[in-house]
Amino acid sequence: MLHYKNILSLSLLGSCALSALSVPAYAQESEDNFSDDDTVFTASDIRDIAIVVTASGSETRISNTGHAISVIGEDEIQRVQTQDITTILERVPGVTTTRNGPIGGFTGVRIRGSEAEQVLVLVDGVRVNDPSSPGGGFDFGNLLSGGLSKIEVLRGSNSIIWGSQAIGGVINVTTSSSENGVSANAEYGRDDTRSFNASINQNIGPLNIGLSSGYFNSDGFSSFDGGTEDDGFEQFYINGRADLSITDNLTAQIRGRFADGRLEIDGFPAPAFAFADTNELQDTQEISVYGGLEYSGNGFNLSAAYSLLDNNRDNFDPTNEFSFDFFSRGRTERAELRANIDLSNQFTLDLGAENEESAFTTGPFGVSAGSGIDSLYAYLSADFDRLTVAGGVRLDDHEQFGTEVTFGANAIYNLTDTINLKAAYNEGFKAPSLFQLLSDFGNETLNPEESKSYEIGISSADRNAGGIFWEITAYKRDTDNQIDFISCFGMTDGICTDRPFGTFDNIIETRARGIDAQLGLNITDFFVTSVIYSYVDTENQSVGNANEGNDLARRPENAITFSSDWSGEIASRPVGIGLDVRMVGDSFDDAGNNTELDGFTLVNLRASTEITDGFELYGRLENIFDAQYQTAAGFGTPGFGGFIGIRAKF
Repeated sequence: MLHYKNILSLSLLGSCALSALSVPAYAQESEDNFSDDDTVFTASDIRDIAIVVTASGSETRISNTGHAISVIGEDEIQRVQTQDITTILERVPGVTTTRNGPIGGFTGVRIRGSEAEQVLVLVDGVRVNDPSSPGGGFDFGNLLSGGLSKIEVLRGSNSIIWGSQAIGGVINVTTSSSENGVSANAEYGRDDTRSFNASINQNIGPLNIGLSSGYFNSDGFSSFDGGTEDDGFEQFYINGRADLSITDNLTAQIRGRFADGRLEIDGFPAPAFAFADTNELQDTQEISVYGGLEYSGNGFNLSAAYSLLDNNRDNFDPTNEFSFDFFSRGRTERAELRANIDLSNQFTLDLGAENEESAFTTGPFGVSAGSGIDSLYAYLSADFDRLTVAGGVRLDDHEQFGTEVTFGANAIYNLTDTINLKAAYNEGFKAPSLFQLLSDFGNETLNPEESKSYEIGISSADRNAGGIFWEITAYKRDTDNQIDFISCFGMTDGICTDRPFGTFDNIIETRARGIDAQLGLNITDFFVTSVIYSYVDTENQSVGNANEGNDLARRPENAITFSSDWSGEIASRPVGIGLDVRMVGDSFDDAGNNTELDGFTLVNLRASTEITDGFELYGRLENIFDAQYQTAAGFGTPGFGGFIGIRAKF
């Protein structure tokens, strides 16, 4: 991640890009083809991973929506073994990731060629996009896989339900476990990496409680590719939840998360202002809270919720009293009221009203500002035997930008009992971040980013169903007023007036089009294999812009993930063996397409065995061919490494 001081340094050199400076579910009853390991808790019920909320905001079976949604359950998260959430997310077609250095460094997730900041991220119902980061995005470097039980990925724009920030898609993360009891795991591996995670979940009469916590520490490697000193990462987190059934129809919900991390980073020290080893540290503290009441009965569901996000980040060099220190504080409060009404056997209506207030303080001198947005939406679904159609409208009233109206519709048609035809049209809307508007680099004349996306696809079952599944989806997204960072090196007039180090501007009209495809075979408790392919063609279509016709930065055209897991017995002992292969094509690191990032192939191998009842020994080898590669120019990446761990369930 390039911080405030890094933006200053790069501006002095005359080259900045937004992609380089980015600072950064719930589900219902269980049915066929799913094991208990694939379920999660919500409101004290065991819920199936075939149920998602990213489609309509209410619990919807994934087979009843025309949206492209992938769900990763707890069993799969544990099977992959890694603490690195990007390895898990890259099992979803259309998803690519970039990281600035070792684990813990700024990690951006793009969906179908979007900006990382155009993806809305929720953790246990709380929107965790940071209002104090340059693009208002979420840094996945601060979210490890420990304690996670379910990940929903909606691929494509969907601002009808989710409002601003959902141009690229939505990633919805649930932390509560699927099983009562106690579980824990401990792991050691490459770069002197140590991690420990534990959770407890229990029903106590009408009360369902869950608590998970973990610690991660790694010496890492140099964030600056070619550096000589290691850059480590240390984090402690704790997640908690409680669901209380007040009556048969009324449930109270509380969620909370606290994560505290310290990251060693490299920067751009004077006088050369070139990327190099430094002793800089970044301390990050994230706090999120969710509280709500939910009424359910007689075809009518009503929920009211309040959520709070509080982000605190400090950058400093403890060895240099003259260092350019930087801090940021971001806070978001939301109040939501949602209703789901069964109008008849065929028609369902979702209604929502939301209020969001965001504030930030950033920079060495404490620039502070705030903003608010009020929203209303209506979303109607109709089920006609083999055909389900849905559509809606959203009204956003933003303090700075006034009224914004977005539309969307989707449909799914069951060609056979297993084969579905899907189509969707969705609009996206993203207001400029507070940093882009009001920081020392801000531009108060910015317009919101807007997108229109189209997709059509055909599929058989879904990735978590038994037997063979396959899917292919073609899509296109056009984005207007995309915001980019403008260097003001050597310029003092026009937009650069009083902005010597640069500013933000609506300079880009972009297009992204491509194909998502996946094919897999699930034989329960024996063999699971899949291959996903992503083709993404992106283009800067700004007429007259210096980068017109160029590829968008850090968007590889081709990406493939092959994964396979086998379980059985060897020498009368239960054994599991898994293989992951990730192949990523060439891309450019910059908007000018001057710096190329070569494609690469990573191969990971893993195995596990049951030591005794409730205890499992596991291990993995990552990047077994020691591939040398970069996902962001100038930043190092991990080489070959081994890990070993033990997992227990009681």
